[in-house]
Amino acid sequence: MAADLSGIIIAPPTTMARAAGAYRKFRRWPVIPLFLLGLVVFAGLFAPLISPHNPEKGELKDRNIPPAWLGGETALKLVVERLSINDRGSQVTLRDALVINPNAKVGDQLVIVTKPAGSTKFLLGTDHLGRDVLSRIIYGARISLIVSIVTLGVGGSIGVVLGLAAGYYGGWVDETLMRLVDIKLAIPLILIALVLVITLGQSLAIIVTVLCLFIWPRFARQVRGEVLQLKNMDYVSLAKVSGASTARILFIHIFPGTINTLIVVATLQVGIVILLESTLSFLGAGVPPPTPAWGSMVADGRDKLAGGVWWISTFPGLAIMLTVVSLNLFGDWLRDKLDPRLRQME
Repeated sequence: MAADLSGIIIAPPTTMARAAGAYRKFRRWPVIPLFLLGLVVFAGLFAPLISPHNPEKGELKDRNIPPAWLGGETALKLVVERLSINDRGSQVTLRDALVINPNAKVGDQLVIVTKPAGSTKFLLGTDHLGRDVLSRIIYGARISLIVSIVTLGVGGSIGVVLGLAAGYYGGWVDETLMRLVDIKLAIPLILIALVLVITLGQSLAIIVTVLCLFIWPRFARQVRGEVLQLKNMDYVSLAKVSGASTARILFIHIFPGTINTLIVVATLQVGIVILLESTLSFLGAGVPPPTPAWGSMVADGRDKLAGGVWWISTFPGLAIMLTVVSLNLFGDWLRDKLDPRLRQME
């Protein structure tokens, strides 16, 4: 006998229930990493339009200005005729005092600005040459994007082709290519970069070449592992029986099966490429000055940290950290979504 459900009233979901459902949907997407990565891409694409100042030019009178939200510091100093080294903190010469107050005399006490206040003209402050830190960070995002795209395009393509060949042919081809990968992974990247910079000079092409040499073995090894599984599939055997050429089997039948893995690997490698480019720029083997790069900006401000000028290194360092972390989180999310085994665990 069927149950009588006519008296049951279905209540609408409460506000808490709707909020919980929205939160569960929100958690499924990497909103914060995508937002941060969107900012980096937007800054790189539209740097000339949104940059408030020229990133390569500055005035010495504007050097070491702190961020806009920081106030200045003043000190009461005694005006003297001559100033000794040990009394610089409490005294000022008459010559310098006359610049501030034309009526100053020896023995007067003047309020001297020891550290300038921040200005809305330079939201993140200026460096030791008077260049706007915010503008240089925006243009530095463009350098990171260019290096990442070219490196992944060239180095990734080389790695994919070699990985397809190694996994499909096997035998001595696989052995030779994989030993080449082992040799390449054993060579320190920093040493190669420094040698090339000393030999050929510092340029963007040199750093892209070095990063391509570094990144292709990772793609080759990952693709080889996928091909070893895919080449034994039934649809590949049918393609061989039908008389398809080797190139068609590799790029039409096998390669599409590796795309999901390649997307995840490429996403994770972008963060590594940006970090390596910043490291090389920090060591002086990256993008040549005055072109703004995040790593070289950190290097420019490392000697100023002890003097309280922390913003020159801190803000580009934060840009590097947030970009790399966002890329890693986004890569992990892609791996979870594209891998069927991990999707079943949700």
